[in-house]
Formats: sequence, structure tokens, C-alpha cells
Amino acid sequence: MDRRNFLKSSVLTIPIASIYGLPGCGGGRDSGSVPLPQSYPIDLGNVITTAQGTVVPGAIPAVKIQMKDVADFNRYGYGNWIQGSPLNVVTRTDITSISYSHTGVIKKTKLLKFFAITDIHITDKESPCQLIYLQQLTYPAGSPVAQALGSTQPWSWMTSVYSPVMLYTTQVLDAAIQTVNALHKEDPIDFGISLGDACNSTQYNELRWYIDVIDGKVIDPSSGAHVGTDNIDYQKPFQAVGLDKSIPFYQTLGNHDHFCIGSFSVYHGARTDLAQSYTGDTIFATGDVLINPSNLTKTDYYMGVIDGSTPYGDIVGAGPVANFSTPPTVVPDPDRRSLTKAEWVNEFFNTTSSPVGHGFNLIDQEYGEDFACYSFVPKSNVPLKVIVLDVTQTETDGADTTIHGHGFLDQARWDWLKQQLAEGKAADQLMIISAHIPIAVAPEGSYMEWWDNQANAVTLQELIVELQTNTNVLMWIAGHRHVNAVKAFVSPDPIDAPEKGFWQVETSSLRDYPQQFRTFEIYVNSDYTISIVATNVDPAVQIGTPAATSRKYAVAATQIANDQHIYQTPSELIDLITQKPVVDAQNDPVSDPSIAPMDPTGSYNAELIKQLSSAMTAKLKALFP
Repeated sequence: MDRRNFLKSSVLTIPIASIYGLPGCGGGRDSGSVPLPQSYPIDLGNVITTAQGTVVPGAIPAVKIQMKDVADFNRYGYGNWIQGSPLNVVTRTDITSISYSHTGVIKKTKLLKFFAITDIHITDKESPCQLIYLQQLTYPAGSPVAQALGSTQPWSWMTSVYSPVMLYTTQVLDAAIQTVNALHKEDPIDFGISLGDACNSTQYNELRWYIDVIDGKVIDPSSGAHVGTDNIDYQKPFQAVGLDKSIPFYQTLGNHDHFCIGSFSVYHGARTDLAQSYTGDTIFATGDVLINPSNLTKTDYYMGVIDGSTPYGDIVGAGPVANFSTPPTVVPDPDRRSLTKAEWVNEFFNTTSSPVGHGFNLIDQEYGEDFACYSFVPKSNVPLKVIVLDVTQTETDGADTTIHGHGFLDQARWDWLKQQLAEGKAADQLMIISAHIPIAVAPEGSYMEWWDNQANAVTLQELIVELQTNTNVLMWIAGHRHVNAVKAFVSPDPIDAPEKGFWQVETSSLRDYPQQFRTFEIYVNSDYTISIVATNVDPAVQIGTPAATSRKYAVAATQIANDQHIYQTPSELIDLITQKPVVDAQNDPVSDPSIAPMDPTGSYNAELIKQLSSAMTAKLKALFP
């Protein structure tokens, strides 16, 4: 049923979607003999933001182990952390005019408060169609492979294809939602938004678990044979609390939401058996796509699955194909089927939280069912709209085997964005753009950056110019890179038109350390500038719960990988934006000075100041004299 027909028929539907065991509600199997599921309350006495306290990993243990050696974490001290001191909120005036002074300015009127989560990566750990084994392929630092990748470290840091946090993705989301609810009771939140990658690999059951956690249903986080559901904590069904019904929740599309492992087109790509492998019984075999994406068509390695009957989630069915006398198999499950973009969007109409459709109900139907862009005004008495923009690549790109993580707009989405920006400027509306992929933060051509090729309707530079021209853009919020970076896009005329500047705020993943979400508070200041207070929040996990184990595993994965993330914008992208090189005292190119290094905890809190146009200032003075 598509979203239009759903809305017509929903008034006649008996509300039985919360019954445990119904397909599409976290169940899908006979639950007659299953005991009533437990819930996992958070630590309500420790609901704080990082401005009040932080999660600090301990020292990296001396004994080196592999990511898959989960049973050895306690033995060698991996996953240890302490409650650290508060993290400062840094006041940033990077995009204001040279003459501007924030001294004596106070936050006067709060316009809006919302929370953002991103890169939750709800994972069916028993799915046969994954890339788990690739994380085990280690290429020593300095080897030709590592040099070709531009990396000075072994490939084993690639936790996006395997990390033990895969075991507990639904439970962590439940803890984060409960933390949001507790914060909402202290200070009301106007809405929530996900910045994409709700799913790990565009599976139906992954999306249902995600929506059902937000709806507060019973979650049965296993698939296939449903082993371990009686005695393995990450496999046990549990009762999700659900988002407070007074908080509207909106959704943004990410690349993992409609591409296999966020990387390959399932129904239109070079691997014609990809869709069948999702619901089949044979563990997926492929080549090393991390070295060369075209290796997708090879069958060098079985990728492996998690054995849900083991307490530490042992990896089975993984390794070189030549080592297996017969193909490794799993119990198949039809709920693992891969969703197209249209099917993924339509699933948000099967929900009990608000609004029905979670924003996709606002899509203009003339654009067709593959369109995932919309805008909304959170509060009728505040001149601010949120533009939710699908910047993922298209599914129908033929036999293209490149990693599909680039930023991209086809002509329809580009035209729609320009129209939304122009209308917002004409109506004197402040604007926030919610998009999964950030802009101008990664090397050109990398799969984390904008795709400047003939298929893209707009170049990165054209996009930035358009955003700066429509002077009411406050910020571009994004996920994708799993980091908490803040970037300043300075006006091309910072003296006479500082209002052309805008901010970009990235939020880290709820999957990987530091497993955080963000709150955003927007204020009109006493001088009629705008303050955006962006604050990281750790879920208030209760010790002894699965979510607490996930935090331990996330910290351990960071300690094992010892991954030194690159948060800075490369110098060539700074030149693209500012049209002038940024150099050091020796006249050598340097990275973007507007992106401050993250705290050792991976967090970054800031109060971001933006000056406004005369028309926008006049409107705010009239509304908030």
C-alpha cells in the first residue's frame, strides 16, 4: 500500500499493530511460548548533557587484540571508561563581520529546541548479506595497499563493516529515546529529527525495528532461526519505551537506508544476485570492495554472520571461499528483504508516533514516489522552516560499482531546493537544511564528499553559492561521517554582507563511540543576531543493561582501532569555497581552521552566532520587540 492509499484506509483499520508477534512490529514469529518481554530503563539520575559530564575512555590496554575477540575485552581491560568533567560550550563568531562584537550580548528569546539523532544503523546481525569479514583483512601500515588507500594504519580500523556494537543497535536507540523523553520533561523539546542511516543495509526488518522502537512496541531483535532469544541478552525480545507522544519526529534519508551496506545498488547494480542474497540461505561471497568497489562481482570471501546463540556474538561462516568445502548457510528469513527507496519511505506511514509519515506525508506527489524531500514549519509563531533534503545518490545508475556514499542532487531535487530557498527568503523565514551527507569536509572524489561528475545536477561550488545567496540559511545539519564537527561557511562578503555566512553541524553516530545525539536550541539575541546552541548528549544507560554493554563495546572498538579521525576540511576544498588559499607561515596549504579538533571524548559543544539581513532583523524586531 502506498502512502496515499494508507492515509485513506487508516481510519478503518483496527489498531492491532502493537500486538507482540505481528509481522512488521518487531516480531514476525509465533510468540505463544515466549514470556512477556522486559524493558530496559535508563539511569534517570544521570540524565545529563556533555555540558554537565562526559564519557571518557580509559587508556588503551597494552595487549593488542582483534575487533572480533569480544570474549577477551574484560581480560585485557578493553571498553573501560569513566564519567569525566563537563565539556565547555565554545562561542563561535567565525561567520560574523570583522567589526562584530558579541560582548554584552545575551540570549533573549528561545525560538526553538529540537534533538537530532543520526547513523543509528539498526542491524540484522544474522543477515547473510553483509561485509563482516572485510574488517578482518589487515593491511600493515606502509604496505602498498595502505599507501594506495592513503592510510597510515592497518585496514582493521574499518569498523563500519564490523564492530561488536552491531549486537545492540536496537537497545541503544531505546536508551537514547528514553533520554530524550527525560530531557523533554525538564525542558520541552519541539520536535526530533533523524539525519539518516536508520538502517544498516536497507532491510525491511531493520527499518521495522527502528520505527517500532520509536513507536514503543515490543522488539524481537533476531532473525532467521531466532536462536538465543531465551538466554542471550542481545537476542531477547524487549519492550521499547517509545518517544514521548507530544514530540513530533521527522526523518531524513541516508545512503544506508536504500543501498546495500550504504554502498551498492541492490536492484540496479552490477551484482544481479544481490537482492536474492538478502532472503536466501547462503552467506554472501564477494571480493574486497574496500580496496576496489568493482570487486563486488567477485566471490573471493564469504562475508560471515553473527552466531546469535553465542554470548559474545561469534562470527561464523567467514573467510576465503577456497577454505570451505560447501557454502556456509543460514536459516532464511523473508523479513530481510531489501527495500527500494519508495518502499522505505512508505513504511513510515505504518506508525503510531506522530506525524504519520514522519515528514514524508508532506512530499509533493507530483515528484513521484522516489522523491524524499520535504519542508515543514515546526512552530506556527516562529518564522523558521526546516528543509529536509535527500542528497543520496540514485539507485538506477546501471552497473556503477562505486561506493554510493557521495553527496548528490538530481535535477528535480536541485530545482526543488532552489525553490524552497527562494520562498524562504521571500517570506523572511530562517532556514535549517537537514541532509544526511555534509558538504566540503572530505577530499574531493572520496565517497564521503560531494560527487562532482556529469550525473550530478550541481557542483559543490554552485551549491555553496546558492546557500550563501539565500541569506536566511542558519545551518546545514548532517550525519554520515560519525563525527561531531562544526564548520563555518564564511560569507564571500564578510564586511558588507555577513548574513551570507552559515554553519554546518555534524552529529556523531548512535552506533559507534561516542554514541551520542545532539540538542539544538535557537535564540534571538539582544542585538537581534541568532544563537544556535548545539550540545552533545550521551544516552543515560543503566549499568547492567544491553545498552551499557554496547557502550563498553563501542569504547573497546575505538581503543582497538585507535582511529585518528580526520575532522578537518582539506586545503583544496577551502580554496574552492573562499577562492583564496589558506596557508601557514611557510606558505604551505593547511586544513580548515574553522573546524576545531574534537574533544578527546569525540564531542564538541558550541554556541554559533549568525548575523541577519536587514529584512530578517526587522521581522524579528516586530515579532519579539
